[in-house]
Amino acid sequence: MKNIHASILSLSLLLASCNLPSPTIPASPSNPSSSLLKTAWDDRALFKSGLVASEQPVLNELNGASVYHLSFNIADNLYHVTGTEEVRYTNTEATTLNDVQFRLFPNVLGGEMQITNLQVDSQPVNPEYELEKSLMIVRLPKVLGPGQSIVLHMDFSVTVPQSVELNYGVLAYFDDVLALAHAYPMICVYDDEGWNAEIPSQSGDVTYADASFYVVQVTASKGLTLATSGHKISSDEAGPVQTMVVASGPARDFFLAASPNFEDASQTFGEVTIHSYARKDLIAGAQFALDVASKALDVYGKRYAPYPYTELNIVSTPTRALGIEYPGAIAIANRIYDVAGEYRGAPTSIYMESTVAHEIGHQWFYNLVGDDQLDDPWLDESLAQFATLQYYMDEYGSGAADEFRRSLDGRWGNLEYSKIPIGLPVAKYSADEYGAIVYGRGPLFFEALRDKIGGQTFDEFMVDYTATLSWNIATPESMQTLAEKHCSCDLDGIFDEWVYPR
Repeated sequence: MKNIHASILSLSLLLASCNLPSPTIPASPSNPSSSLLKTAWDDRALFKSGLVASEQPVLNELNGASVYHLSFNIADNLYHVTGTEEVRYTNTEATTLNDVQFRLFPNVLGGEMQITNLQVDSQPVNPEYELEKSLMIVRLPKVLGPGQSIVLHMDFSVTVPQSVELNYGVLAYFDDVLALAHAYPMICVYDDEGWNAEIPSQSGDVTYADASFYVVQVTASKGLTLATSGHKISSDEAGPVQTMVVASGPARDFFLAASPNFEDASQTFGEVTIHSYARKDLIAGAQFALDVASKALDVYGKRYAPYPYTELNIVSTPTRALGIEYPGAIAIANRIYDVAGEYRGAPTSIYMESTVAHEIGHQWFYNLVGDDQLDDPWLDESLAQFATLQYYMDEYGSGAADEFRRSLDGRWGNLEYSKIPIGLPVAKYSADEYGAIVYGRGPLFFEALRDKIGGQTFDEFMVDYTATLSWNIATPESMQTLAEKHCSCDLDGIFDEWVYPR
């Protein structure tokens, strides 16, 4: 994500009430349903049509994954949103839990989120708040043991900022576009730190999330075009109002964008339908993005694993970043859609291509393979940059790859090739350091690792890394351990030199 002013020209790289289908698995006392959407919690059949054939077996796995049932009601002004959330949370840890913690990201993204009618298994509870009300702590009426599940219910309201000044405008209503990111109460990851939560830096990504399943009902004006994560399973219109239900999962987040001005261009790549949403005057850029997306899905599918979903949405937004990643969707800055023109002294098409390729790389490294994006940003951002380098190599050959590599090197060179570790948390870097090290030096580490263990071994490692950690959370240690398994060698030296803080 973020400042990806990438170029193969040695440029400085910167970087939603309808008739829900009858569930295949009926609700019963042994298989209860959500009171919100009347859908059985264990009905994974809803997600099948949204996954390519090779990924559908995952529906028999991830048994402890959280299941979100959400409703969003978008006001006619587009910046007031109300909703309801019911989420089934299962304790997959080896310890008992006394609370469950949620992130309320709008409260640190320039907007406001308020919670009412909070219940745990139908019992009213009062929340506690920390981190500038971006963390909601729900004390449980009784201890939740390993393997046990609870259902949490809450109503929420969101006032969306009418500005893109904070965190690149990931959550904003601006220029007749609603970007509704991280706009529901999201369960924190529980890891070796306990409930992992912090206020995100302005420089990096906002979320750190487990893979979950989402069934989402969106109600809005009929005049809006809606683009979301996931796969539409039903839609309805009644007077001036439209209602759509989508299913998405496994996925690490849910994203929605809406505008009265969106037009939809689309094409298919294998099992995948790619949609590109933009204003009519930006349709040339939207089509260009479709073509790049098809090529990127091909390259990354061959190098790592097939793209998991049957849909991919590309959405033009006024974000201050050039691109932002979400599960099954990417947001691209509308200022780089004039692909026949120039941007920052270079052909705009170069920026569009590298940005789309990078953000699609995140479908593998952020979504399929998760990581702590705040503490280990290199595991998704540096890898997505390296994937972009491989995109240029596979699509255009060594000349284009060398040009892109020089842009990475030039960005690192802005810090006089300082050997600041690539494995620091976002908050430990200055803005200049974050761009130069994570986006510049970081991808070059993967080239050094490939040179160290050999190209064929590295390629086999990356396939195994993706397969082994699909829908899980990667760590620097898990990456090193798996690489060492493939090369039958000690990689302490290269990881100490490039990754780990000294």
